[in-house]
Amino acid sequence: MKALVAAGLLGMTLAGCAAPTTSRPAAGRAQTTYSSVGLERVLGQDAAGLVRLFGQPDADVREQAARKLQFQGPICVLDAYLYPKGSSEPVVTYLDAREPDGSTIDRASCVAALVRRGGGK
Repeated sequence: MKALVAAGLLGMTLAGCAAPTTSRPAAGRAQTTYSSVGLERVLGQDAAGLVRLFGQPDADVREQAARKLQFQGPICVLDAYLYPKGSSEPVVTYLDAREPDGSTIDRASCVAALVRRGGGK
């Protein structure tokens, strides 16, 4: 019995000397880089220009001078954020796009898909 206990203690002692194993960090979401390529027809547009391009928005949210217009299609959802510059009418300064399930999608691809939907629902 003593030999068995001694062997167990020796095994645990040697196990503490083993080199630690390194594991790879879990793969997270890839960092999205934002480019304005392909967005030229949307950035700088006012609300009327967006309606001409995409049709009536699916959501129109206003907060003080800022405004968000949301356009939905079968491929993606596009949020266009409009802000005034000085006393001028608000224009699109930022866009966010996602697939209907919330997954990331390229903003220019979303704009192209919404334009092809034929101007609204």
